[in-house]
Order: sequence, then C-alpha cells, then structure tokens
Amino acid sequence: MTTTPRRDTYTPETLLGVAVRVFNERGYDGTSMEHLSKAAGISKSSIYHHVAGKEELLRRAVTRALDGLFAILDEPGAASGRAVDRVEHVTRRTVEVLVAELPYVTLLLRVRGNTRTERWALERRREFDHRVADLLGAAVADGDLRSDVDIRLATRLLFGMVNSLVEWYRPHSDTGADPEAVAEAVARLAFDGLRAPRPDA
Repeated sequence: MTTTPRRDTYTPETLLGVAVRVFNERGYDGTSMEHLSKAAGISKSSIYHHVAGKEELLRRAVTRALDGLFAILDEPGAASGRAVDRVEHVTRRTVEVLVAELPYVTLLLRVRGNTRTERWALERRREFDHRVADLLGAAVADGDLRSDVDIRLATRLLFGMVNSLVEWYRPHSDTGADPEAVAEAVARLAFDGLRAPRPDA
C-alpha cells in the first residue's frame, strides 16, 4: 500500500501561529528554521515558500501585537474627552488586547533588540509608552491624578502591572478570568490609587 505525501496545508497565518509558539517556548535566538520545520511538520523549503526566513515571521508577529496596541489610541475613548478618562480607556483596552493576542504580545514583550526587527519593535513599544505617559501627564495637569507621584514612575508601574499578565494569565484556567473583569481589576487598582483626592474628601 502506498501513501501519498501530506500536502502542505499551512497558510502564512497558521504558520505564524506555530512560529510564535516556538519563539515563546525557545526564545527567538534559540529557534532555528529546523525547529520551526519540526514544529510545523513541514519541510524548511515549504516554510520558505511562505516567508523569507524566521525574522520575517518575527516581524509579522510583533507587527500584529503593535497594530493592536496602536489601534487603541485611535478609538474614540482614547482620542477625546478628559485625559484621565482617555488614559483609563487605554489601560482597559490594552489589557483586553493583551489577552486577545496573548502569544503575540508575549513575544513583543520578550524581544531584546538583537536584530533589526527587534530594535524596530522596541522603538515602537517606547512610542506607545510615551503616548500613554503624555496622557498621564495631561491628567495630572488637569488635577485629576495625583501630582505627588512621579509620572515616569507611575507609567512604569502601570505598564508593569498590565504587562505582567503575560506571565500568569492563561485562558480556560483558574487564572483565566473574563478579559473585561481583568481589565476592570487593573483599572480599579491603578486609578483608585492615582486619582487626586477630592477637596471635600
């Protein structure tokens, strides 16, 4: 009995999903095309049919994460209104995007700047962080957030709390709370502490 070789049924999207999983497991630097080939169950030549190499896969992956984050800044809730409401909207939505794109954002947060793509991703991350920091600063200037907390420290602490989700959040587990519930918890913990006391309090 003869067997017919399995056809390559991978698409660029499904191959990207495999690559992101392997990058997160082994680290980008520790992943070879051979590792990707074995994980996908296809030949290296089949992978090259879809992409130029592993750095193209990395760029596609981090672009997906970054596009999701930057899209938040264009949403009505982030683009208009009082700065404090805008930054709270961005915080909630960042949590939701992180959960929705967990493998991709995890990879983004782990890049170290060893390649051109990684350096590009780090620069884009810094741009996003700076735009949120500007919103925090505007909210302080409006008198809505505390002025006795250094804005750079507040920004780092806020992103530290949000980004820590990639280390412990797992859907369909005892820590896999509803994304909206996680976003609500992060916003309450952060902004109950950051909001300026009311004069009559």
